[in-house]
Amino acid sequence: MKKTIDICNNFYKTKKISFEDFKYLMELDDYSELNKFARDLTIKNFGNKIYIRGLIEISTYCKNNCYYCGLRSANNNMDRMRLSKDEILKRVEKANTLGIKTVVLQGGEDDFYSIDYLLDILKEIKKNYDMAVTLSLGERSYDDLKKLREFGANRFLLRHETYDKDHYYKIHPESMSFRNRIDTLFELKDLGYQTGCGMMIGSPYQRLENLYEDLELILKLKPQMVGLGPFIPHHDTPFRDFPAGKLEDVLKILSIVRIADEKLLLPATTALGTIDEEGREKGILAGCNVLMPNIGDEKLRQNYKLYDNKIGTEVENSDDFFHLNEKLKKIGYEISLDRGDYKGERRNV
Repeated sequence: MKKTIDICNNFYKTKKISFEDFKYLMELDDYSELNKFARDLTIKNFGNKIYIRGLIEISTYCKNNCYYCGLRSANNNMDRMRLSKDEILKRVEKANTLGIKTVVLQGGEDDFYSIDYLLDILKEIKKNYDMAVTLSLGERSYDDLKKLREFGANRFLLRHETYDKDHYYKIHPESMSFRNRIDTLFELKDLGYQTGCGMMIGSPYQRLENLYEDLELILKLKPQMVGLGPFIPHHDTPFRDFPAGKLEDVLKILSIVRIADEKLLLPATTALGTIDEEGREKGILAGCNVLMPNIGDEKLRQNYKLYDNKIGTEVENSDDFFHLNEKLKKIGYEISLDRGDYKGERRNV
């Protein structure tokens, strides 16, 4: 175990790690010391507080055809629906009633939401509520991203999924652009967004070298958020027969990413809770400090299926919040209703 601690200490101090040391950590049978190292860093910076993001799924339409995603445009079995401006604002009001200080508007790449439509929604939120707005709507033009930032969008989540071009085109069609995805992430940083990247762990054709390259991107981009979760197959995609990513691999990479930036906003994702009943709790014990309960419209919650067997994480009222807090208390943590902005050197608000 001494070697594990030595590797962790060296990576923490230098922000550099060799592929050999990365491989050693990822192949550990007993990775409790790795998780503890990361968990101690999280507690040092955030105490036992877990930030809450209110997730509002707004559309199951998507123009893209990613091979792993249930929302892919070629999936004719998907019930397509989207929320109107008024429906979105109603869910934002629900978040405000619950005391949530950050909402996440998430959806497929749906051209229905023009820049003017999104700006109208953003203006209403900023006029009526004191909360941070995170967008997770796929790739947009630089001009669109600039306008959204100017009108008050605080954060943007754009999972890169892989930093290896060959791997990218094994899980995405040629019509999509690897270069544009990566360039957009750096544009988001330049525009002053608190920026989130991320990837699936155990995705088809993924090698350990790919995960190491993903870590190198994180060290280079210096995002404020990273979303990590296991690949989970969806029955209406070309990857329906591939195995799901392993919980232990996700817990290891979560800890490694926490060591890369001790002030990072790192969610324990719904996908973690889907492959293991206590997956999100285990993610917190591996270094996570964010939960994203779904406060969206029921019709979207029932149909927003990126992968099979997605768990329900609804928060509709104070009783649900109490239940969520009770689950956290069992592992020594509690909900924080602060905005939870990034507080490292690269903080943007």
